[in-house]
Amino acid sequence: MKELPVYLNRTGRDVLVDGGDATGLGEVYLVGAGPGDPELLTLRAVRLLQQADVVVHDRLVSRAVLDLVSEDVERIFVGKQGFRDGHRQRRINDIMIEKARQGMRVARLKGGDPFVFGRGGEELEALANAGIRFQVVPGVTAATGCAAYAGIPLTHREHAQSVRFITAHTRRGRLDLGRQRLDVAGETLVLYMGLTHVDQLCSELQRLGQPETRPVAVVVQGTTGHQRVIEGTLATLPSRVAETTVGSPGLLIVGEVVRLRRRLAWFEGTGTGNAPFPTLVQALTGTPAGNKRVEVA
Repeated sequence: MKELPVYLNRTGRDVLVDGGDATGLGEVYLVGAGPGDPELLTLRAVRLLQQADVVVHDRLVSRAVLDLVSEDVERIFVGKQGFRDGHRQRRINDIMIEKARQGMRVARLKGGDPFVFGRGGEELEALANAGIRFQVVPGVTAATGCAAYAGIPLTHREHAQSVRFITAHTRRGRLDLGRQRLDVAGETLVLYMGLTHVDQLCSELQRLGQPETRPVAVVVQGTTGHQRVIEGTLATLPSRVAETTVGSPGLLIVGEVVRLRRRLAWFEGTGTGNAPFPTLVQALTGTPAGNKRVEVA
């Protein structure tokens, strides 16, 4: 396996290769996996993945990112689809705590950034309450990553001076954008986890002040070889999505900046999944995919 340099923090402690402590406890690395393209991972994220004893990952972590994990490392899939399986969060916390108490270095790998609609704070609270050490590695959140790969700048001096990130679902699993008006001039809206309710979202945005002619785009499987971008307005997007077979995850971008995609689009999916990145995987791991995988019931 190719070794990367070791980096020290300001105290001189090796924050990347330090594992268990004098008590025999391990440590949890809360790592942002980004939106899909493994080349968007930080160097620190790659190193921690390489030294982990076990990787606990979500459904939104791409195969190409998982392929960076050594083949002898156990992988535990804890994929949950938000409100459909909320009870799994407690089980995920228990797995991390149990593995760390066994002296293992646990990589908790989450799509995007763990602190942006990723429940990272909830998981760290559970670890802190259990006395487990942890580190956090930020990731490229879907909003910035997918927008960049779609050729849609979230801010622009002539079109948008602010941007707002919104999750389309509440803790109880219902579509709820609140009551605050969302028609702020010069603002871009980015809605996470809204692909399955595009029609309702577009209606709700109009109810909250957005004009039906407002440009909107949905980016599906952004930054990967399967990326697709569907454009329209709040009035036309639902029918365009319905006419197209799209998978998940999907991200909605609402605002005048969507018009800039016509000139700034630079990346389109190849239709080959994550095939564009085998060289990176081979260079960092020396092995192809095929790691041990365990699913949580």
